[in-house]
Order: sequence, then C-alpha cells, then structure tokens
Amino acid sequence: MIEELLPESVVVVEAHRDDPLWDAPLFPEEEPLVERAVTKRRREFAAVRGCARRAMEKLGVPAQPVVSGERGAPVWPAGLIGSMTHCDGYCAAVLARASDLLSLGIDAEPHGPLPEGVAKTVCLPAESVRLARLAARRPDVHWDRILFSAKESVYKAWFPLTRTWLDFSEADITLHPGPDGTAHGTLRAELLVPGPQVAGRRLQVFDGRWAVRDGLVATSVVVPHG
Repeated sequence: MIEELLPESVVVVEAHRDDPLWDAPLFPEEEPLVERAVTKRRREFAAVRGCARRAMEKLGVPAQPVVSGERGAPVWPAGLIGSMTHCDGYCAAVLARASDLLSLGIDAEPHGPLPEGVAKTVCLPAESVRLARLAARRPDVHWDRILFSAKESVYKAWFPLTRTWLDFSEADITLHPGPDGTAHGTLRAELLVPGPQVAGRRLQVFDGRWAVRDGLVATSVVVPHG
C-alpha cells in the first residue's frame, strides 16, 4: 500500500507478521537498542530493519545496521535517505538516493479511532472542523487517525532537514479525498513555524498522500529537490 503513495525513485519493502522478515537477525550494533525490550517490540524492531536492509540491497548498497541517532531518528548509509514505520503486525521501510529526493517520511497506523483524549492534543481547531466535514461525507473512515498518521509522516520528513522537534500544533494539515470517493487522497501540511532553509529557499509546505486499506492507514510525505 505504501508503495502506491510514493514516486518510482523510492524503494519500498513491506512485511506482515507472517513474513520471514519478522524474525530477521539484528546486527551487533543494533542489539543494545532493544536489549531491554519486550519480545513484541524486539520483533517489530528487527522486522523493520530487515525491510530496510532489503531496500538497501535493491538500491545496490550492502546491507548495513540501522542504528538510532538524534531523537531516535534512523541513521542511513551515506547517500541515502529513508523512513521506517511499524504497527501491530505490519512494518515498512522506504529508501531513496539523496540525489533524487530531499527528504521523505512514512507512517502506518491501525485504521481505528484515536484513543480518547488524543485528538485534542493532535488536532488544531481548524483541523477539527475539516475532519467533521469529512466524517459527515464518509463516516466509515477514521479521519482523526489519518490526520495523526499524516503528522507523524510530516515530522519524519521535517527532522532530517532541521534536526529540531516539530509539535503537533506546528503543522496545519488538510486532507483531500480522491475524486472517486475511495479511501485515498492527498494531504498538504502548512508549517506554522519557520520551515527548513534549503538551497536559499524556505519550505513552508509539505505535500503527501494517504490511503486506507485492509485495516491500516498509511501516509507519506515527500520533499523534492527544487
């Protein structure tokens, strides 16, 4: 599903719980990151890194450990950019050459309502109004969960460019359903704080896509060069 949300220059590898990648081995450098983790967390950690290594190989890069850097962000091999996500029974990693894209972020979530109280911390007032309008048209879609996922993807694309935190309240996201009425569409995030300065220009808008299928929500944000 995530592959459909990204340009062809991005390599995508996904895995579900019954995939052999769910038991992928860890590199010694990765072991300390989950030495105290419960089994479920450890398997998800290993599976998503197994996806990342397979994506490296598809790009012609030898499989390497993926350690966590500042604020837990993954550290990629030189010349590559990427993003990872996992939720219950599903994980995915995406990689691209830094010469093809500036940054990208992905996120996957279970397609269900956000836990009580979470929407108040995630949604801006204007976003809540727009979500209510969308829910009136498609009450079967959990729009609050899509918005949450979109903000996660925005942050993952933002951080490599700024190395700073981005709060939920600092990006105003509009979700646009597809014209055919199916549960997929585009998203636009307007940054409410100064955006990253790149090649003499300031980026104040991030664009992406979203989809709902098979009990999952998936979102992506891509920041192109130029």
